[in-house]
Amino acid sequence: IASALDAVLRPIVRDEMVADVPLGAFLSGGIDSSLVVALMQTQSSRPVRTFTIGFDDHRFNEAGFAKQVAQHLGTDHTELTVQGEDALEFVSRLPELYDEPMADSSQLPTLLVSRMTREHVTVALSGDGGDELFGGYSWHRGRGLADRVARGTPHAFRRVIGEILHRFPDPAPDLFTSAITGGRRAKTLRPANTVSRVGAMLLAPDEQSVYASALAFSVKPENLLAHVHRERAGSGILHGSWLANASTFESRMLFDSTSYLPDDILAKVDRAAMAFSLETRAPILDHRVFEFAWRVPYNKKVINGVGKDPLRTLLYRYVPRELIDRPKRGFSVPLAEWLRGSLRPWAEQHLTASSLATHGLLDVTRVRALWQQHLSGIADHSALLWSVLSLQAFLEATETHARR
Repeated sequence: IASALDAVLRPIVRDEMVADVPLGAFLSGGIDSSLVVALMQTQSSRPVRTFTIGFDDHRFNEAGFAKQVAQHLGTDHTELTVQGEDALEFVSRLPELYDEPMADSSQLPTLLVSRMTREHVTVALSGDGGDELFGGYSWHRGRGLADRVARGTPHAFRRVIGEILHRFPDPAPDLFTSAITGGRRAKTLRPANTVSRVGAMLLAPDEQSVYASALAFSVKPENLLAHVHRERAGSGILHGSWLANASTFESRMLFDSTSYLPDDILAKVDRAAMAFSLETRAPILDHRVFEFAWRVPYNKKVINGVGKDPLRTLLYRYVPRELIDRPKRGFSVPLAEWLRGSLRPWAEQHLTASSLATHGLLDVTRVRALWQQHLSGIADHSALLWSVLSLQAFLEATETHARR
């Protein structure tokens, strides 16, 4: 399979390298971007320009892995280490750059790495698409705790326990949250809404609903709305393709390929890159690779609970296994700490009671409770708070523009 993939992907990468302007690539040190860069370098007569971004928080910093891969392949590598203060430059511009309240905090490092890359090249290749097409996410392999509980519990018991857990308030009371997260140990990124999330998954009527509950930042997002809007609120279920009579996990991969990938990942990257007139290209998303991936059986993509086997095996031909095999982190930022630190003044101005009440959309008491729990360290509500902040910032920017 790896040889067949090489025969498909190699000429695509070569074609994507055709440009009459300086060319480079994003390199995270993960499987997808490393493979694209490896295929670029084997077909280039000079070192490929590669770019990565790192953080001063070791839990999120993968720049060292990218540097090792770059050194092995012999690329001309550039690295930028960022802190929360660097993100301050962009947070106030997010409504302008994205034209909607887009709640993906990785838009911040994407903007930073795009700006740095554009200082050196005009076109950059990326590894986008590998996770969706070859089973790279944990939820494509059913390895999450809530997922396993929902699948391994008898139906009658599942209904009873689900009803109890689903009724649990989200956010939970301070005392309970502090007890289950170990107080300030919540700063180690422990999820804040595990109880209600498991309840929603146990009650889900079908696999698509289970998946939607697993992905949601909040399993009861309508509770964050002001009372007057709750009855008219949508269910929050995502819309994407789902396979009939097929593997649940393959259905999740297709769902992500037709929903999460174009609506989040590609939109995020394209808008961030275009903010600096940087063109991005994604060879793995060429239709020939897409078609190839869907001809590969699921059990050849995910082996012993490890995904992306065809990509992984092909990459081992170019990069030593020990430089690649490690837990997947994703392109995320130390948002929980940033909101308690350098981004706190910006967040505070959007989360005051008066600011929340101005637009009449959100439940001021609930949002303030989320914010206070997060600041105190007894829970990590950073993902959900980023959604609220994205909405608030967009609404305020829209009103400011309308007054001009």
